[in-house]
Amino acid sequence: MQTRAAPATATPLERFNTAPADEAAQTLLACLNSRAWAHRLTAHRPYPDLPALLAAADEAAYDLSPDDLAEALTAESRPALPEDTYAAAHTALSAAHAAYESRFGHVFVISLAGLSPDETLNHLLAAIRSRLINDLDEERLVAAEELRHLARGRLISTLRGAGL
Repeated sequence: MQTRAAPATATPLERFNTAPADEAAQTLLACLNSRAWAHRLTAHRPYPDLPALLAAADEAAYDLSPDDLAEALTAESRPALPEDTYAAAHTALSAAHAAYESRFGHVFVISLAGLSPDETLNHLLAAIRSRLINDLDEERLVAAEELRHLARGRLISTLRGAGL
Protein backbone atom coordinates (compact mmCIF):
# COMPACT_ATOMS: atom_id res chain seq x y z
CA MET A 1 0.00 0.00 0.00
CA GLN A 2 1.29 3.45 -0.92
CA THR A 3 1.14 5.83 2.02
CA ARG A 4 0.66 9.54 1.83
CA ALA A 5 1.29 12.24 4.38
CA ALA A 6 -1.62 13.07 6.63
CA PRO A 7 -2.72 16.71 6.72
CA ALA A 8 -1.68 18.72 9.79
CA THR A 9 -5.26 18.57 11.09
CA ALA A 10 -5.49 14.80 10.71
CA THR A 11 -6.85 12.68 13.52
CA PRO A 12 -4.57 10.10 15.15
CA LEU A 13 -6.33 7.36 13.17
CA GLU A 14 -5.81 9.23 9.89
CA ARG A 15 -2.13 9.65 10.75
CA PHE A 16 -1.93 5.93 11.56
CA ASN A 17 -3.68 5.01 8.29
CA THR A 18 -1.30 7.11 6.21
CA ALA A 19 1.95 6.52 8.09
CA PRO A 20 4.72 4.50 6.47
CA ALA A 21 4.30 0.80 7.24
CA ASP A 22 7.32 0.62 9.55
CA GLU A 23 6.08 3.60 11.58
CA ALA A 24 2.57 2.14 11.85
CA ALA A 25 4.04 -1.21 12.89
CA GLN A 26 6.12 0.47 15.62
CA THR A 27 2.96 2.13 16.95
CA LEU A 28 1.26 -1.26 17.06
CA LEU A 29 4.22 -3.06 18.60
CA ALA A 30 4.03 -0.63 21.52
CA CYS A 31 0.48 -1.94 22.09
CA LEU A 32 1.26 -5.64 21.62
CA ASN A 33 4.73 -6.92 20.84
CA SER A 34 3.80 -9.40 18.13
CA ARG A 35 5.28 -8.81 14.69
CA ALA A 36 2.58 -10.99 13.09
CA TRP A 37 -0.20 -9.00 14.80
CA ALA A 38 1.36 -5.65 13.86
CA HIS A 39 2.01 -6.75 10.26
CA ARG A 40 -1.56 -7.97 9.82
CA LEU A 41 -3.05 -4.72 11.12
CA THR A 42 -0.66 -2.59 9.13
CA ALA A 43 -1.36 -4.51 5.92
CA HIS A 44 -5.13 -4.01 6.22
CA ARG A 45 -5.05 -0.22 6.48
CA PRO A 46 -6.86 2.09 6.07
CA TYR A 47 -9.46 1.66 8.79
CA PRO A 48 -12.60 3.78 8.48
CA ASP A 49 -12.88 4.34 12.24
CA LEU A 50 -11.52 3.25 15.59
CA PRO A 51 -14.14 0.51 16.11
CA ALA A 52 -13.08 -1.09 12.80
CA LEU A 53 -9.42 -1.03 13.86
CA LEU A 54 -10.30 -2.48 17.28
CA ALA A 55 -12.33 -5.26 15.67
CA ALA A 56 -9.40 -6.09 13.38
CA ALA A 57 -7.00 -5.99 16.35
CA ASP A 58 -9.22 -8.38 18.30
CA GLU A 59 -9.46 -10.77 15.37
CA ALA A 60 -5.70 -10.71 14.83
CA ALA A 61 -5.12 -11.31 18.55
CA TYR A 62 -7.42 -14.34 18.49
CA ASP A 63 -5.27 -15.76 15.69
CA LEU A 64 -1.91 -15.49 17.49
CA SER A 65 0.11 -18.68 17.16
CA PRO A 66 1.86 -20.05 20.25
CA ASP A 67 5.12 -18.48 18.98
CA ASP A 68 3.40 -15.12 18.41
CA LEU A 69 1.96 -15.30 21.91
CA ALA A 70 5.39 -16.10 23.38
CA GLU A 71 6.87 -13.14 21.52
CA ALA A 72 4.20 -10.82 22.90
CA LEU A 73 4.58 -12.12 26.44
CA THR A 74 8.35 -11.49 26.48
CA ALA A 75 7.75 -7.74 26.20
CA GLU A 76 5.20 -7.53 28.99
CA SER A 77 6.01 -6.35 32.48
CA ARG A 78 4.32 -7.11 35.74
CA PRO A 79 1.19 -5.07 36.51
CA ALA A 80 1.91 -1.98 38.59
CA LEU A 81 0.51 -1.65 42.08
CA PRO A 82 -0.77 1.59 43.58
CA GLU A 83 2.08 3.55 45.19
CA ASP A 84 0.63 3.28 48.69
CA THR A 85 0.53 -0.54 48.69
CA TYR A 86 1.96 -1.85 51.93
CA ALA A 87 5.17 -3.91 52.09
CA ALA A 88 3.50 -7.20 53.03
CA ALA A 89 1.35 -7.01 49.90
CA HIS A 90 4.45 -6.47 47.77
CA THR A 91 6.04 -9.52 49.39
CA ALA A 92 2.94 -11.67 48.80
CA LEU A 93 2.65 -10.48 45.23
CA SER A 94 6.35 -11.02 44.52
CA ALA A 95 6.03 -14.61 45.74
CA ALA A 96 2.91 -15.17 43.63
CA HIS A 97 4.64 -13.71 40.55
CA ALA A 98 7.68 -15.91 41.10
CA ALA A 99 5.49 -19.02 41.41
CA TYR A 100 3.57 -18.06 38.26
CA GLU A 101 6.71 -17.34 36.22
CA SER A 102 8.28 -20.60 37.38
CA ARG A 103 5.18 -22.58 36.39
CA PHE A 104 4.39 -20.94 33.05
CA GLY A 105 7.71 -19.45 31.94
CA HIS A 106 6.48 -15.91 31.39
CA VAL A 107 5.29 -12.88 33.28
CA PHE A 108 1.74 -12.82 34.62
CA VAL A 109 -0.42 -10.56 32.43
CA ILE A 110 -3.77 -9.11 33.35
CA SER A 111 -5.83 -6.15 32.29
CA LEU A 112 -6.72 -4.01 35.29
CA ALA A 113 -8.71 -1.50 33.25
CA GLY A 114 -11.75 -0.18 35.03
CA LEU A 115 -10.58 -1.13 38.52
CA SER A 116 -10.19 1.49 41.19
CA PRO A 117 -6.81 1.65 42.94
CA ASP A 118 -8.49 0.19 46.03
CA GLU A 119 -9.57 -2.90 44.07
CA THR A 120 -6.32 -3.48 42.20
CA LEU A 121 -4.33 -5.38 44.82
CA ASN A 122 -7.10 -7.79 45.83
CA HIS A 123 -8.07 -8.44 42.21
CA LEU A 124 -4.47 -9.02 41.20
CA LEU A 125 -3.72 -11.42 44.06
CA ALA A 126 -6.95 -13.36 43.55
CA ALA A 127 -6.35 -13.63 39.80
CA ILE A 128 -2.77 -14.81 40.01
CA ARG A 129 -3.62 -17.37 42.69
CA SER A 130 -6.59 -18.73 40.73
CA ARG A 131 -4.61 -18.93 37.50
CA LEU A 132 -1.75 -20.84 39.13
CA ILE A 133 -3.98 -23.94 39.07
CA ASN A 134 -4.49 -23.73 35.30
CA ASP A 135 -2.81 -26.27 33.07
CA LEU A 136 -0.40 -24.90 30.44
CA ASP A 137 -2.93 -24.88 27.58
CA GLU A 138 -5.67 -23.27 29.64
CA GLU A 139 -3.32 -20.58 30.91
CA ARG A 140 -2.08 -19.88 27.38
CA LEU A 141 -5.69 -19.12 26.41
CA VAL A 142 -6.26 -16.93 29.46
CA ALA A 143 -2.97 -15.05 28.92
CA ALA A 144 -3.84 -14.53 25.24
CA GLU A 145 -7.22 -13.07 26.21
CA GLU A 146 -5.59 -10.75 28.75
CA LEU A 147 -3.07 -9.64 26.11
CA ARG A 148 -5.97 -8.92 23.75
CA HIS A 149 -7.58 -6.71 26.40
CA LEU A 150 -4.29 -4.94 27.09
CA ALA A 151 -3.64 -4.35 23.39
CA ARG A 152 -7.16 -2.99 22.91
CA GLY A 153 -6.74 -0.54 25.78
CA ARG A 154 -3.34 0.56 24.55
CA LEU A 155 -4.66 1.09 21.02
CA ILE A 156 -7.51 3.20 22.35
CA SER A 157 -5.09 5.29 24.42
CA THR A 158 -2.69 5.68 21.51
CA LEU A 159 -5.29 6.58 18.90
CA ARG A 160 -7.83 8.46 21.00
CA GLY A 161 -8.27 11.91 19.59
CA ALA A 162 -10.66 14.36 18.10
CA GLY A 163 -13.15 12.72 15.81
CA LEU A 164 -12.46 9.16 16.94
